[in-house]
Amino acid sequence: MSNRLFQGVIHQMRDTIDRTIGVIDETSVVIACSELGKIGEVNEHITSDMLTSSAPFVLNGYTYKSFGNKPRGEYAVFVAGNDFAAQKYAAILAISLGSIKQYYDEKYDRGNFIKNVILDNILPGDIYLKSRELRFNADVTRVCMLIKISSKTDISAYDVIQNLFPDKNKDFVININETDIALVKEIRNDIDSKDLEKLASSIVDTLSGEFYTHCLIGIGTPVVGIKDLARSFKEAQVALEVGKVFDTERTIVSYDNLGIARLVYQLPTTLCDMFLKEVFKRGSIESLDQETLFTIQRFFENNLNVSETSRKLFVHRNTLVYRLEKIKKLTGLDLREFEDAIVFKVALMVKKYLSSNPIKY
Repeated sequence: MSNRLFQGVIHQMRDTIDRTIGVIDETSVVIACSELGKIGEVNEHITSDMLTSSAPFVLNGYTYKSFGNKPRGEYAVFVAGNDFAAQKYAAILAISLGSIKQYYDEKYDRGNFIKNVILDNILPGDIYLKSRELRFNADVTRVCMLIKISSKTDISAYDVIQNLFPDKNKDFVININETDIALVKEIRNDIDSKDLEKLASSIVDTLSGEFYTHCLIGIGTPVVGIKDLARSFKEAQVALEVGKVFDTERTIVSYDNLGIARLVYQLPTTLCDMFLKEVFKRGSIESLDQETLFTIQRFFENNLNVSETSRKLFVHRNTLVYRLEKIKKLTGLDLREFEDAIVFKVALMVKKYLSSNPIKY
């Protein structure tokens, strides 16, 4: 990475500095140069002591200035000439290239560190040490979002999302695999869950509206510090999986808003089977046709209100009452009674859960 980075800077400066300029690494090999033919040459006369020194030195008609991690320089710039101007050029190049390398190294290391944290690939004890080394602010609030690309185009969704969050010191966009992208976002302490959903909605709208790329987004809970980011990421994964089972029409699912679906999702399948057999003693849930199930769904959506449901279904009130009586006869549950309605609602969710056979994290 450093070689390409240095060559790009040298290429831009070669017209401004009308001299041969370049960079050598700690083994004295030329890794970037305004004269491309020199790349790969080795200057055996440069010793490690020369690179360790912070002072410029002159050798074979070139002025050198080391830069990189202290106390031992990793690299040195060289400028043709041994005059005052050559020393100034070398000093300016060393400062510029050193700063650029530090920025890119921190960006790479930080992103890689965050990826290891959310994927649980780093020991808890090392998280604290590494975060201090990389100068992470441990007191801010962050949240993990998992963006799952459901339809691919020629546009890189990763690049689009990176452009949406350009502050590389606060926000991290991480490629998990071909379809999954994680966003670790720094947020306010008092941010509302609706604001997080609006942020996720802006990502969905940008990808679909401008680049015709469809995606689903799971949102974890906000956490303070670095260590709990793994939990927020797992919550985002669970939110997507639960949403895929119980709410297939939504593109944004927040872990905080999963409600009873989260509880059902965590139940053992054997317990679910037992529950369904106890609820439907009289007749199986399969005995209910699609029209009846649709009626039940609308009845729940309208808060068990018979008049409102019949109006939304465009049927007479007595017709709806007849259907509810039919359900009671088949299942033994009167959906007009609150407790029976709760049991039936949970039973429907359990049935969905067993039919989907979801992947657990």
